[in-house]
Amino acid sequence: MPNSARRLPVSDFEARPEVLTEQEGCFKGMEQDSTGAAARQAQLALPAQDGRLRAHARGCYPRLAWTLWRHIACGKLQLAEDLAWLYFETFDLLTPHVPEERLGWAEALSQCACAKELDRVRGKLSVDTLQFLLFLYMQQLNRVSLRTSLIGEEWPSPRARSPSPSSDREAKTSSQNKNWDDQAHLTFVQTHLSDLLELLLEPGQLSQSGQAVRDSQVSAEAVQSLGFLLEGCAGRGRTVHPLHRLLGRAPLQAQAGFSKLSRSFSLQQLQAWLRRTLCLNPFGISACLRSGKKLAWAQQVEGSIKRAKIARNTHMAPPGSKVVLMSQVFRQTLAKNSDKLAGANIKLHRCSEAFIYLLSPLRSVCLDKCRNSTVVLGPVETSVHVQSCENVTVVCVAGRVAVGASSHCTLHALTPSRPLLLPGNTALTLGPFHTHYPALEDDMARVGLAVVPNVWDRPLTLGPEGNPHDNAAYRLLPPGEFCPMAIPFQMEGDTCEVPGGLPPLYRKAVDERELRVQEWQKTVKDAHLIKDQRRQFQALVEQKFHEWLLESGHRQQLDCLIPPTLTSGPGESSGSWVDAYSPDHSKSGEMNPEGPRQAAGQTSTAR
Repeated sequence: MPNSARRLPVSDFEARPEVLTEQEGCFKGMEQDSTGAAARQAQLALPAQDGRLRAHARGCYPRLAWTLWRHIACGKLQLAEDLAWLYFETFDLLTPHVPEERLGWAEALSQCACAKELDRVRGKLSVDTLQFLLFLYMQQLNRVSLRTSLIGEEWPSPRARSPSPSSDREAKTSSQNKNWDDQAHLTFVQTHLSDLLELLLEPGQLSQSGQAVRDSQVSAEAVQSLGFLLEGCAGRGRTVHPLHRLLGRAPLQAQAGFSKLSRSFSLQQLQAWLRRTLCLNPFGISACLRSGKKLAWAQQVEGSIKRAKIARNTHMAPPGSKVVLMSQVFRQTLAKNSDKLAGANIKLHRCSEAFIYLLSPLRSVCLDKCRNSTVVLGPVETSVHVQSCENVTVVCVAGRVAVGASSHCTLHALTPSRPLLLPGNTALTLGPFHTHYPALEDDMARVGLAVVPNVWDRPLTLGPEGNPHDNAAYRLLPPGEFCPMAIPFQMEGDTCEVPGGLPPLYRKAVDERELRVQEWQKTVKDAHLIKDQRRQFQALVEQKFHEWLLESGHRQQLDCLIPPTLTSGPGESSGSWVDAYSPDHSKSGEMNPEGPRQAAGQTSTAR
């Protein structure tokens, strides 16, 4: 592995154990004509399966259809069909598709009127066999964290906060979860590199015990499949290439044992070359924290300066590898709408009592150890993963939503795949997507997400061993408790209502509430109050309203919309990030009508 101090990018590959949120990256390298590799990163939360599936899948080369995978998974591996589809669908979600393809697939699914038609449409879906094998093998990265998600030391610890009813259920899964641990990715790939390469060998090059025979060769097609896990750059360039393109260069071919005669690579030499070049992901979370651009701003909290940590690599990372990390955002409203945020992988870590609006099309989002916060997202191409959170509300349109080891969280989602409820959850609430902003439908089209199918109310609950499991960890939001959400920022665009509308029961509840308001207004009008009476009545209503705001906790959210004076770091455009909290920023009961407009950030130039 190259020395971390040697920063010239050479050839780097990422090992991408992708299942629920993708975060990709490359590497730092060495001198010219040398190579380096980096483990690619993604949000994963599925149980592991043995890589020896290859013995069954070889008859399905080079493409594996859903019907054949279902036969293998359910008949040979004894998986439930829901779990088999979860693997298959998730892999396809992480496979690059143009938005038009995803929208066409969504339209085909939405037209299915029965299970038979749905099965017929699913039968048309196929995936790259070798890449799918690698994908399944990489699930072992999280085997330990899945089995320990119901036990362990709670977070936050009792020393850090007062006890809550959910404290006994909180788990340390996230602290052990390796999805965002670059070193864990690297170590896993290094440790299991032999197995990963053996998965790609032809059956004739395996002994009866399943081990590679001497002088085994890896075909060029198999090396191309490794591009699902590994990519990088060569020489002193920074352009990232898949592995097979890097190995199209003559100097690297020689080092990796390429034979022009057989058009294949020596397994032994290829493995040795990869071990020499594999290194930490230069576009991962660790690198972003260490060398990413910091967005600095100060906030007054209880008489002292408390600074949240926001770092990004969007100025240097290739498409798919952009990372924005936001940590310890406390009692603030952050609003962001920028093309530079588009396609980024977002991680929100230990945010508390915050209101965060990221209104751009995103690649993936992970919330880790957040508390008492509301997060509103633009369309998320792959997945939104909520891990070890408490009392958090997430509003999103996403390819997939997953929640693990979390309590008292509410999800308002529009998603074509069943929400994935992992072990360790308690008191979750699932509700329909209930908001919009002007550019929402345009942003959905950019990432290939449609309004149908929408299965937000049909979660798949997995037990500690990864099998489908029924429990009472969630409820569907009762229509009587439902209220639409208004995003308080002015932006450009044509969307003026919730895409796809509200489900009938929730639409009816909103209509009934609006009717009661109209009846109340009519009652007041018919009372024929004189001017002084109207003034007294208005004052009483406002007083009761402010009392309700304080009791319900909504007062803080309104106060957060009043923008303070921003402190921008060097080269940072003021207004690029909106920090708009402090009760001291306004007088009691008074709102700046221009506050939400200034907080929108739609004209910002993110740095």
